[in-house]
Amino acid sequence: MRPASWIKGRTVPVVECEAKYLDVDPAAMAALIASAGGEHRGGRMMRRYVYDTVPPMEGRWVRLRDDGSLTTLCVKEITSDAIDGTSETETVVGDFETTHALLGLMGVPPRLYQENHRDSWTLHGVRLEIDSWPLIPPYLEIEGDCVEDVQRTADRLSIAVPELTTENTVKVYARYGIDLESISDLRFP
Repeated sequence: MRPASWIKGRTVPVVECEAKYLDVDPAAMAALIASAGGEHRGGRMMRRYVYDTVPPMEGRWVRLRDDGSLTTLCVKEITSDAIDGTSETETVVGDFETTHALLGLMGVPPRLYQENHRDSWTLHGVRLEIDSWPLIPPYLEIEGDCVEDVQRTADRLSIAVPELTTENTVKVYARYGIDLESISDLRFP
């Protein structure tokens, strides 16, 4: 999770440098991160609405997300499947439901609603998220300031870089035979 001071508002897209390590046991991964010197930042339920941009563009969408302490609105754009292949322009908004209602009043209906649980860690300044989503096994997301941060952190956790994937969540769901885009309301039971 990024500190609130980091997301005051950006009009210039920031490139995300992240990769995922799939099919993790959350407790075992947490123990591994802790033994490597990681610092636990807490766990929380995340909820988000996904909207199409106007006009709709392939690989670009709007996300409204509440992480339990901060609500953000951002435009994400996938330019490639590389570790640094996604950019986002993001700002903090006051309230999840009010922003959702405001977007609706502007004629921007949500395409999807999604929930996941996130357990956050840091290790040598790199953000580690153990993400649990409905219907698929949990995974570890490693996000650093550059590609080398992601690769170094994987090495610190004895994860071979070729075992990482840079696929977005839609593609991860597809690995399990699930079309995430067809599920308009994704919640835990």
